[in-house]
Amino acid sequence: MKYAYYPGCSLESSAKEYDLSIRACCQYAGVDLIEVPDWICCGASSAHATSHLLSIALPAKTLVQTEKMGLHQIIAPCIACLTRLKVADMEMEEHGDLKKDVETVLESTYKGSVRVRNILDVFLNDVGLEKIEKTVTTPLTGLKVACYYGCLLTRPPHIAQFDDVENPHSMDDLMRAIGAETVDWSFKTDCCGVSMSLAETDVALELTNKVLEGARDAGADCVAVACPLCQSNLDLRQKAIGNKFGVFYDMPILYFSQLMGLAFGATTTDVGLEKVIVNPFPVLGAI
Repeated sequence: MKYAYYPGCSLESSAKEYDLSIRACCQYAGVDLIEVPDWICCGASSAHATSHLLSIALPAKTLVQTEKMGLHQIIAPCIACLTRLKVADMEMEEHGDLKKDVETVLESTYKGSVRVRNILDVFLNDVGLEKIEKTVTTPLTGLKVACYYGCLLTRPPHIAQFDDVENPHSMDDLMRAIGAETVDWSFKTDCCGVSMSLAETDVALELTNKVLEGARDAGADCVAVACPLCQSNLDLRQKAIGNKFGVFYDMPILYFSQLMGLAFGATTTDVGLEKVIVNPFPVLGAI
């Protein structure tokens, strides 16, 4: 299975562990990732607040590069990047004049042959749960995971076209396939407030606190995520939440791919586990 791979800005910097763990998982699962050459920022979230043409042209550049590679499927692990690539593809298909303007800016044509894929979708539907289970060498038996999808992974539904909007299960299915137990909780698609982290910090802290509280009350040992923004917010804000609300969760926030990689036999370094702020080793060591 061969896919174009778009890491995006986050996975090259603050979410490097997401990139490391995805590459490790794909290697074990037989997924061939080919990084898009000369990829550029998708523009999230500043471009679409500045210029509509720019907001489409930036991700369209990556789609054009993918076509030039001769590939017709691209994986974008960052949910913001995934959304922008999907929006660009859809809008160019629906609006011919916009497509012409974008092609003029890029000095390239776009045939519209690229399918933008969610990494969860690829593991679940292309690799399949049966192969995932067979690849496991170290099942995460005894680990209770709260799968957190956040507000963007399944929304807007006509853009995401993935999983159940209100009660998604894809990440839960994958976590159970590697031996972990998933908890039933009410906050899996609630917003963590990351977009308001700087402008309305108190609001962001309150929203993040509710998510962490929900995971704790459901009996989770850790939270699994598939979004760099959610991960950084839930991970980095716990000290500030403790200072504000007097509740110190000490809840590890891990990418689902880090847990999958460990179950497949990857080392903690292979999946960038030491890059996580809240120490996950006591929880993982207990199992």
